[in-house]
Amino acid sequence: MSVRALWIVSHEKGENGTVRFSRRFPTVEHRAKLLAGASYVPVPEDDTVLQLLLTELGLSEPQKPFVLLRDDCLKCQRLPALDLHIDGPEKGTLWPVLTVSHGSLILACLSLVDAPAEPRPPLSSLLSVSQGLALLSGLQNFLLSSGGRPDPDALASRFAALPALMLQVCPLGTPLEVPVLGPPAPSTSQVPAGNQKQPAWKTGLHRGRAVVSVALVETVRSTQYGNPSRPDLWDVYGTVTCKCEVEGVLPNVTVTLTLPPNGSPLQDVLVHPCVSSLDSSVLTASSVDQSDSSSFSGPYKFPFSPPLEPFRLCSYTSQVPVPPILGSYLLREEEKQQLRVSVSLKLHESVKNSLDFCEAHLPFFNRNQMNSVELKVSSGQLDVSREKNLLVWVLGQKFPKSREVTMEGRISFCGPAAGPSDPVCTGLTGYIKMYFKILDTTLSGVCVDPHSVQVYSSAKPRILTSRELQSKDFFIWNSSGSAPASSGHLIL
Repeated sequence: MSVRALWIVSHEKGENGTVRFSRRFPTVEHRAKLLAGASYVPVPEDDTVLQLLLTELGLSEPQKPFVLLRDDCLKCQRLPALDLHIDGPEKGTLWPVLTVSHGSLILACLSLVDAPAEPRPPLSSLLSVSQGLALLSGLQNFLLSSGGRPDPDALASRFAALPALMLQVCPLGTPLEVPVLGPPAPSTSQVPAGNQKQPAWKTGLHRGRAVVSVALVETVRSTQYGNPSRPDLWDVYGTVTCKCEVEGVLPNVTVTLTLPPNGSPLQDVLVHPCVSSLDSSVLTASSVDQSDSSSFSGPYKFPFSPPLEPFRLCSYTSQVPVPPILGSYLLREEEKQQLRVSVSLKLHESVKNSLDFCEAHLPFFNRNQMNSVELKVSSGQLDVSREKNLLVWVLGQKFPKSREVTMEGRISFCGPAAGPSDPVCTGLTGYIKMYFKILDTTLSGVCVDPHSVQVYSSAKPRILTSRELQSKDFFIWNSSGSAPASSGHLIL
């Protein structure tokens, strides 16, 4: 299957978005016109697509939180496929528009659907959807490397290389089976002599020192209510990314993931297409089903013949007994425009007490600007942003010996101007959002032993492994307020 068009948009908060790159495929568009017949909707100009996309994502007009076509409760949203409603002479709806966002970049593509427009087919039945998402994920990794934020010059050079890259990974609008997830391989490599035939998706060969890098990243999300009648929620999502600089047309590499003796089995395991074989019991373990003692508990071996570029070897989820940081947040209104604040954060004893960074953000919405801030913290440093009504508690790289930190005090809100607003956080409904990263550890205990990485190649490679635990959507709600059951800030 194919994609009709692709866009990469840059959007900074408070500014208008811009289309940094776009590509249309006339041959695919001709097929779309033949398939749709009278219901065909042409792709509008980039400026129109930009406004429709930002509106659908809620980024165009922050002062208008409700848009009927987007937020009507009768609409059945089927993410990650968006509907772009076009007005004017060419009135109609573009679907499915797939999006992937990271920081200020939004990557989107319109997939070709070869099924009747009504009723809409399930997303899981459309091959073009999975191929489109794989293409966007690959382009995202190409532009942002391992997920960081490159400097403007590096990003500009990668945008300049995009036209040549698109010719390799998406010729004539059809993504290749193995998407390129890094800078394009040099096309000057010679095809080696021998019986092995070089696959079409591998455009070059590695020459030089052999190095295999394996990075394991676990992301933890949590919603903590501090209310016995509402259980806290958390989940863990892990990814294993590889870069294999190994000589040979089809070198064989095996990466093994191991669990601690009391570790929970991995669930929802997804693997890259280059993985050649895998125990079926690894793929059938799902977090939807109740786990039992018969679940596969490792070791998890992934044999594969790697592409030249960095790629995501596998992803998984894990059921862990506790989140890494347990929090208690209490807000009370003592007087008009004055709040009493009490916060307690505790690093769980099973988690390594050596952090790369750790911050707690406390926003206060729908109030005047902060005036008097009388708060005392037992550890760390407190930064106050009165314009944003935001407290940033910088906890640093280590919790105290007790592994617990506290904040106590009062805040008055009688500034000259109004602070930021939020339709969810009204009255005493508020939250703390945690940001942290812990190196050389995972919450599930999964690790990659460098000695377990097997490489069948003429040269002995250098093996590099790393692992880290990071937060995303980690919220602690005020226990004396009415926290939403399934808020827009976190959906588990």
